[in-house]
Amino acid sequence: MSADSLPEIRTIVGDAELRAAWPLVSQLRPEFDEARFLAQMHRQIAEGCRATVAFDAQGVPRAFACWRVMEMLAVGLHVYVDDLITDQSVRSQGYGKAMLDWLKAEAKRLGCVRLQLDSGTHRPHAHAFYMRERLRIEAFHFGVELT
Repeated sequence: MSADSLPEIRTIVGDAELRAAWPLVSQLRPEFDEARFLAQMHRQIAEGCRATVAFDAQGVPRAFACWRVMEMLAVGLHVYVDDLITDQSVRSQGYGKAMLDWLKAEAKRLGCVRLQLDSGTHRPHAHAFYMRERLRIEAFHFGVELT
């Protein structure tokens, strides 16, 4: 991506668009296969989640975000980003920054006061990117598998 051009960023919903994004999403979620990804995304979209993609000039998906608007006592109305991935073959070319900037602007447009996300402790490069983009570590996220 050249410095003077921005990717096309749009929210997707249909099978064809989700399938086109799958090779990119699989870089973050290799435990899924395409069918499981499609089924899960359709369930999440039905519950209000949104899937947004940044496309390069040739129409190839280069960044993907799965996000939702939530309201919580602790933070008020906010956008929570479930998943954010930039294609590993084009990292540091501006697609991730463009997507994060778009998400911040969309959150503001929707009346949100914050944007939040969790990032696995095994992703130090993602953490460095988030910190460069002025996101801060504000809490610990705890979880337990219920089997």
